[in-house]
Amino acid sequence: MSPNDKLSFENTEIAFRHSSNTDLNRAYWLFRVINVNFLVKIGPPITNFAIKIGLPIKGLIKATIFKHFCGGETITECNQTIKNLADGKVGTILDYSIEGEDDETVFDNTRDEIIRTVIRASKDKAIPLTVFKVTGVGRFGLLERIDEGIKLNVDEQLEWQTVQDRVLAICEMAHSEGVPVMIDAEESWIQKTIDDLALNMMRFFNKEKAIVYNTYQLYRHDKLASLVTDHTIAESEGFILGAKIVRGAYMEKERKRAEEKDYPSPIQPDKASTDRDYNDALIYCADNVASIAFVAGTHNEDSCRLLADLLNEKKIDHKNPHVFFSQLLGMSDNLSFNLANANYNVAKYVPYGPIKAVLPYLFRRAQENTAIAGQMSRELSLIVKEKKRRNS
Repeated sequence: MSPNDKLSFENTEIAFRHSSNTDLNRAYWLFRVINVNFLVKIGPPITNFAIKIGLPIKGLIKATIFKHFCGGETITECNQTIKNLADGKVGTILDYSIEGEDDETVFDNTRDEIIRTVIRASKDKAIPLTVFKVTGVGRFGLLERIDEGIKLNVDEQLEWQTVQDRVLAICEMAHSEGVPVMIDAEESWIQKTIDDLALNMMRFFNKEKAIVYNTYQLYRHDKLASLVTDHTIAESEGFILGAKIVRGAYMEKERKRAEEKDYPSPIQPDKASTDRDYNDALIYCADNVASIAFVAGTHNEDSCRLLADLLNEKKIDHKNPHVFFSQLLGMSDNLSFNLANANYNVAKYVPYGPIKAVLPYLFRRAQENTAIAGQMSRELSLIVKEKKRRNS
């Protein structure tokens, strides 16, 4: 019998052990609402308008969708979520989810907040990883110009140096505290600049231990090759490659832009191609686990099962610090908690920040859930199964 024959993603008792009956009922109604495409489409403009004109709906948002998908508005408010996850052997990745800002003061404040997440993680084994977006500490338009190879003027050169200094400050703190930090992937037309920056940080800080991780979006047809190329560079230059492996988050936007600007789409032709490259990336990382530290960010049961089986086949310890599974708070608890129960390293992304600033993240989660075929019915069916089990 395989060691993973006992690993069941159907075990709702383990999956929802951390959820009270109230939590379960809230999740049930929330996912039922999210399942209605019409509400998801009209929700964002209505909500933004209501907040703009001062309608008191923040309390409603905080008690429902925010409470389900976010840890709180501050690191301190996340403490209960961190504890709940840790009770189920699941780690926390504090994710300060401010986005779409365009102001130097905000960028400095975001850098300082990311550093606070690193310091918090250094004091708590329940927070094994940290994360940030380069657009959280630098202007999107500037990264776009660099990616296009446009020569920067003097002011832009200074601005770019400041962005690099912010990234360096975060990575330096992560290195000094021994806390891994992941750099999130973003749109393809700024990604090369982010990739170069991430690889440079690895050259500085990943010599003895994997501290800096870059993110590879495998719904792009070129990213499996990028992973292999970066690993070759890391081996030749003597540092450990840090890799977060995800399917991706900007598919519709990517395809639309490629069509509008008349260039070949960077996105895979179909889901089967994405799944194939994703799983091949997991196999490649597992084959090279001594020199690649990787986080499998996925809500796909087949990919989770594949990686769990790979670790057993290759006799890689479940607690090897170079291998983590990761899911988002409020989603796929059947994966996170059952993997953790089988002693694998698992950590959930726990977004936090002011409600108004985190709204774009929340709307994306709702829209993403309706876009993933079967994901909503899967979440709902598991919640219904657990409610029946508790009532029997």
